[in-house]
This record gives sequence, structure tokens and C-alpha cells, in this order.
Amino acid sequence: MAKPPKKTAQSQTNLQDLGVVAVTEDIEQAREYETLLKNNDIPAMIKEQQESVADRGFAVMVPEDYLDEAHVIIESQNAYDDFYDFALEDQDENEFDSDFFDDDF
Repeated sequence: MAKPPKKTAQSQTNLQDLGVVAVTEDIEQAREYETLLKNNDIPAMIKEQQESVADRGFAVMVPEDYLDEAHVIIESQNAYDDFYDFALEDQDENEFDSDFFDDDF
């Protein structure tokens, strides 16, 4: 009778089936991506990446079958955020001074 696989072996297999969809410098951004993906029915997890003491990042990982869809979702969210930031910057630059409407006639 064969022994059931250990949890560590199963975890390693699962990690091999995952692909990195994004790498962030801070955990908050990684959590936002993870939540965004899960809200779109894509399983996601965060794995800390540490090349050295100074280089630390967080990889957002999804199953390889969902990789393309996850990229589209994250890129769409980034484009939306960029557009929103641009609109707010443009609005701040175009605010009128109260003197603008004073009549000098």
C-alpha cells in the first residue's frame, strides 16, 4: 500500500504550477492585487521574494491556467488607476482663481 504524499511535497507541486503575475515592493500593493484577483474568481497567493537583505519584494502568484486572465485584470486596474490619477492632476492644475471672474470693465 502506498503512503499518501506529504503536505510539503504537495505544496512544492502546487508552487510549481503557479506563475508570477506581478512583483511589488510593498505588501499592501501585493494584497490589493491578490484581493482584486480573488474578486474576479482567480485563486491567488503572495510569496515573499528576497534576493538579499536590501532587495525584498512580494510576488503575486496564480495558477498557470489563469495567468493570462490575471495579467489582463491587473493591467486594466493599473490603467484605470493611472487615468484616475491623471484626471485629478488635470483638475488641480485647472482650478480657477477667484480673481479670474472679477470684471475689470
